[in-house]
Amino acid sequence: MNQHRLEAGFVGAGNMGQALIAGLIRAGIDAAAIGIAEPDADRAAALRAQFPGLALRTPVELAAGARTLVLAVKPQVLPTLAPTLAGAVAAAAPLVISVAAGVSTAQMTAWLGAETRIIRAMPNTPALIGAGIAGLFANDRATAADRETAERLLGAVGTTVWISEEEQMHAVTATSGSGPAYVFLLIEAMTAAAERLGLDSATARELSLATVAGAARLAAGSAEDPAQLRARVTSPGGTTERAIAVFENGGLRQLVAEAMQAAAARSRELGG
Repeated sequence: MNQHRLEAGFVGAGNMGQALIAGLIRAGIDAAAIGIAEPDADRAAALRAQFPGLALRTPVELAAGARTLVLAVKPQVLPTLAPTLAGAVAAAAPLVISVAAGVSTAQMTAWLGAETRIIRAMPNTPALIGAGIAGLFANDRATAADRETAERLLGAVGTTVWISEEEQMHAVTATSGSGPAYVFLLIEAMTAAAERLGLDSATARELSLATVAGAARLAAGSAEDPAQLRARVTSPGGTTERAIAVFENGGLRQLVAEAMQAAAARSRELGG
């Protein structure tokens, strides 16, 4: 195996790539040991200004010169991009981590070569503040050391969960990958409803944000499941019971299930 100069190379340095780079640097990795291949020249310049020493490379150069190659591009880009990296990947044997939604390790192997060590990851946008969670799946070629590498990389911006069956990655995408948007939608709806009830926009937003954040922290730190926590807040004949009845009668549970099924179906479509 060739000697590598870079600890990690990011093909694509959008929001998720930027979050991972920031996490690695916070964890003690020198920016000069991290490379990016970013087609947007302005974005690349901004990242290099934010992280002095960050190396600018082509995708092939990163594949040939990084211990870990992170493919942080849209899934539609991979069928064209990945085959161009096959030669460099075969020669240098980096660990490949893909964060492209829906794209299976089998597809990645077909593009990059049968010996490629691949870990598929589905992080989410709270990684931007170090509060993300990522589902991980490793192909048969990936080693225990590769798993540790993936945990360190994704763990630099939150927590990680290993998935034993790759098909479950579609469910991960529908739950935590797309999930922040569901919460943002709830915050939007609560804020708008509070304004219609007479609160000014700033107060409505502050109350909605703090309520969602506090409830999530309470649920995360409690031994009780969410149903029990909800029951504790829902006094018989009270205001909360009246509101919950509207949600239940309106089919909220079924609507959430249908939305997540749609997200999982789209994940499968993106994988071809």
